[in-house]
Amino acid sequence: MIELQEVDVAIAGGGPVGCALALALSGSAVSVARIAGEADFADRPIALSYGSRLILERLGAWSSVRSNPIQTIHVSQQGFGRTVMHCSDYGLPALGYVTAYSELVAQLAGRTAASAQSLKDWKSADNEIVLRLSRGEDEAGMRARLLVLADGGQNRRTRNVRDYRQQAIVAEVTAEHPRAGVAWERFTAEGPLALLPFEDRYALVWSVRPASAVELLGLSDSDFLARLREIFGGRLGGFTSVGPRSTFPLSLRYGKIVPAARVLAIGNAAQTLHPVAGQGLNLGLRDAWELAQMLLDAAKEEIGAPRFLARYARSRSLDRYAGIGLTDFLVRIFSNSLAPLALARGAGLAGLDAVPPARRFLARRMIFGARALP
Repeated sequence: MIELQEVDVAIAGGGPVGCALALALSGSAVSVARIAGEADFADRPIALSYGSRLILERLGAWSSVRSNPIQTIHVSQQGFGRTVMHCSDYGLPALGYVTAYSELVAQLAGRTAASAQSLKDWKSADNEIVLRLSRGEDEAGMRARLLVLADGGQNRRTRNVRDYRQQAIVAEVTAEHPRAGVAWERFTAEGPLALLPFEDRYALVWSVRPASAVELLGLSDSDFLARLREIFGGRLGGFTSVGPRSTFPLSLRYGKIVPAARVLAIGNAAQTLHPVAGQGLNLGLRDAWELAQMLLDAAKEEIGAPRFLARYARSRSLDRYAGIGLTDFLVRIFSNSLAPLALARGAGLAGLDAVPPARRFLARRMIFGARALP
């Protein structure tokens, strides 16, 4: 077995959250090793909040990321009720941005070299954690003060799971009358439908029941677009084309890494959220940024110690559980067709639209996280 250099922090994961953490620590006194293979990431659009843009700017990575700004978010449900958020109401150039996930990963990963391809196993000791890794055809060993799992949950040992009994249909569509800078969130009886402005088209994330997903995937392009127009309405005219369609199941997963000490999980490895309101990646980037600041401020002997792990858990608790609670509430309260609930939801959306302070409170927490100041 090849013995690799001992480091302060080993980061398992090739996605943007693990790469952001490695980049935030690069050039500092905290030694880092990133463990990730050459992953083939799907070239799908992803939504970043304005708060995530600020993090990427601090990492020196934003200027090289191509993106489409979201200046307005239009939220509605089938029938009665809607609210609209404009970036000008909050003194921001945009509420968020849409970029290609693969491009974001490439920009971040290209600046943080990987030491090994995958994490096989680990064993904790009092003052270190011993990792077993793969490196090409060989096995390698590494010792670290702290292991950070940012691998999307591949190495999760325990978790809480809520199956939403929904599938997300993902595709790119074009419309007759696109509106630049406007993102749409439409709540339907089966789940939320999002249209995000991406270049000259829209990224579609449509949450439906599993049986409906099978049906939608089997439709011809013209029939699929007609069904989309029926559900979404005519605000963009007709839908004129659709790219390849794919689907994945939707659930809530979160929990602690037990019983191993000297291990933290961030991003989707710590909590996997429903895509409604686009909170998952943004929450993960805040995980990475806050952990990096704690590591930069900690003495070497504190890194990975129980007191350090407890302090990180406390510091992220409010933001984490607020994100979990918000997305879970939206999915459960909006994914049904009961008339009394539909009326209450519509009144709630209309009330939010009529009370700017309430809308501002919600918007700032979606943009910057639960710890945002009013």
